[in-house]
Amino acid sequence: MGVEAGAQAARSRALVVLRIRSRALAVALLPAAAAVILLAGVPTGHLAGPGWDAARWILTPLALLVLLAAAGVALVVARARPAMTPTVAIAEEAAPDLYRLVRDLADRLDVPAPSAIALTPDCDSWLEDRTHRAHGPPPAEEHEDIAGTGGPAHRRHPVAPVLVIGSPFLWWMRVGELRAVLAPVVAGTGPSAHPDIAAARRFVRGLDAAVAVTSAPRRDPVSRLVLAGVGWVARALLRSCRVHAAEMERGVAAAAAERAQAVDYGLRIVAQEQVGLAYAGWDRLLTRVALPAWRMGRWPSRLDAGVVAALTELSRRDRLAEGFASRLGERPACDLLEEPGAVDEAASLLAARLFHGGPAGPGPDWAPVDWSEYPEEVVDRKWRVDAARLHRVLDALGVRPAPGPATPAGAPTLARVLDHLTDLTADAPPVPGEGAASATGATPGTGSAPAAGPATAAGSRPAAAAAAADDDDEDLSGTTPRSAALAARLSAELSREETAAPRPTSTATGTTAVDPAALWDDRALPLFPLQPPRTARELLADHLTAMVCCAAMDTAGATPGLDWLDGPTLLVDGARTPDLAPKVLALIEDGDATPLRVWLADLGIRPEKPVRLA
Repeated sequence: MGVEAGAQAARSRALVVLRIRSRALAVALLPAAAAVILLAGVPTGHLAGPGWDAARWILTPLALLVLLAAAGVALVVARARPAMTPTVAIAEEAAPDLYRLVRDLADRLDVPAPSAIALTPDCDSWLEDRTHRAHGPPPAEEHEDIAGTGGPAHRRHPVAPVLVIGSPFLWWMRVGELRAVLAPVVAGTGPSAHPDIAAARRFVRGLDAAVAVTSAPRRDPVSRLVLAGVGWVARALLRSCRVHAAEMERGVAAAAAERAQAVDYGLRIVAQEQVGLAYAGWDRLLTRVALPAWRMGRWPSRLDAGVVAALTELSRRDRLAEGFASRLGERPACDLLEEPGAVDEAASLLAARLFHGGPAGPGPDWAPVDWSEYPEEVVDRKWRVDAARLHRVLDALGVRPAPGPATPAGAPTLARVLDHLTDLTADAPPVPGEGAASATGATPGTGSAPAAGPATAAGSRPAAAAAAADDDDEDLSGTTPRSAALAARLSAELSREETAAPRPTSTATGTTAVDPAALWDDRALPLFPLQPPRTARELLADHLTAMVCCAAMDTAGATPGLDWLDGPTLLVDGARTPDLAPKVLALIEDGDATPLRVWLADLGIRPEKPVRLA
């Protein structure tokens, strides 16, 4: 345990938590003890009389009822499955060098080694107790390999927690930096091995799991009533020990930090800078690069390798990051894995599942994509799908194609969009759902949206949809009437497509070792949404940008590209184009297409030429 002040404080708080558990047990046994005393007085003749008989008749059933209730609460707390982080399990055969590094680190810190190692698609590392019987204990040989147990006689000893490592750390950090970052984490196994702290943690986790069980929706009124009582008791116990449990964890963290000060202290200061940098690069990669692919039914299979590329690009652009790229000549921590590509693929699939709610494995509508294929498979396809949706909405609004001698009748052009949004003298188009689609003469199956779509009269909308429409109205208050009408119809069309589209399914069993905990509950996916839903204004800006990029590719020879920090980008002669966003916003907010037309003319893009849609 050690003599660290933090460890002593943690143990004292753990004893308080255990005393709360003991008091709850005493309260449950008190009626039974009183009933036993009353019943024992019958043969001895000491507690005789009508009053004592009445007390026995009242207290004995009450004691049995309290015992049954306490047994039910204890059964739910004991059998409830504590929450477990979805991770990718790493066996020692898949990473012997990584296990050796962790074992040597534990020896230097004089603490038990973790029982296993797992990866999570996040920039954090921690210890996680997975000894509950519902989680399924790891094989005994895995415990012996990493924790150094001697044989079958030691299998009854408490199992050390699992070390969970953020997968971006393995690719961005060097071996020495990873060891320095993991030192205070691995040092936490020392306090965790203390029996009082381990028992207090099991009690708190059991209460938390019991609350989750009682909060699950059920149809049976009897089970709802019973579990409501169990939930009330579990919540009361959680409230009583919440402060002490939090202080216990703070003491454990302080003890671990104090013990780890002797291991690579100077390098740990430098490594903490890399933690912040890796977090920034990981967040940027997920929101700007991975999210567009996930929305298209593709998942990048090398996200961790993409972090290195993104942070290297950041170091090239930002003077504050200078010097970080020079570390790339040292041995990366991913070399500690036998097959880093397979591990990266499993972590990337888990990231898509957690942050986007994708299927558990590849399928026909959920395919992996390599970074070299990203521009064609994701960027080009995304732009053309958005451009096609934009023209379907224009058809539904009754917008006529732009006239031109070289333009085929009905061909989709960028000029049609520009002319529609810059004609400020004409009246705004009719509200979607009030016959606008029928004015075009479009029929189902020809690419036009149906007249009676999701955007119907406001009186027929549910309350939630009406509230969302009010938010869109506020977001579109600074735009022109035509931009607002087009944005509202685009938002409704996209919602209809997402509702009608079947959810991607997994048909492949997969060959990577994904932890079963990664698939623990589909009902709450995605667990960590990256961004809130796009507003109507943002949707219109995205679709206009996509239309401009399609025109550039089809009329000026531009190509789709991938920017590691900004995501999809347009390349002209192999170079990124100047900033397009301010020109698009000027068209949406002011109806002024002059900046955009000048930008198109400078790059040789012809808006009157037809474009190829998805």
